[in-house]
Amino acid sequence: MSDDELNEIRQQKREQLESQLRGDGSGAVEEVESAPSEPIYVNGADELNDVISNYDVVLADFYADWCGPCKMLEPTIEQLAENTDAAMVKVDVDANQQLAAQYQVRGVPTMVLFADGEVAEQIVGVRGYDDLKGLVDAHLA
Repeated sequence: MSDDELNEIRQQKREQLESQLRGDGSGAVEEVESAPSEPIYVNGADELNDVISNYDVVLADFYADWCGPCKMLEPTIEQLAENTDAAMVKVDVDANQQLAAQYQVRGVPTMVLFADGEVAEQIVGVRGYDDLKGLVDAHLA
């Protein structure tokens, strides 16, 4: 997701919240966006929070470029992005150490599943497509 797209999303959210605070009703909450068909690479807590607030279910893959198991998991994450209504997010732990610490990521790969804006699950290690799809689908009600 480009910086322009993220800034547009931030602006829309800001306008909705300001409208709700004013009580003028013009900030009707839009329908949740459909999830992108490829993983979203985020850099920092603000970008992650924007994605979490825009999608009902988000699976964040905390990875490192030097991690072999992370590379094994990457095609699975891409396949999930194509085949589920959840947003897939990739977070480089080397570039986002504070964010990784915030979610208590102690090893990679670690996946954090967010449902309705809250942490619902945390998975450490490589999992197969069917396991992760089942987990995601269980939260997509």
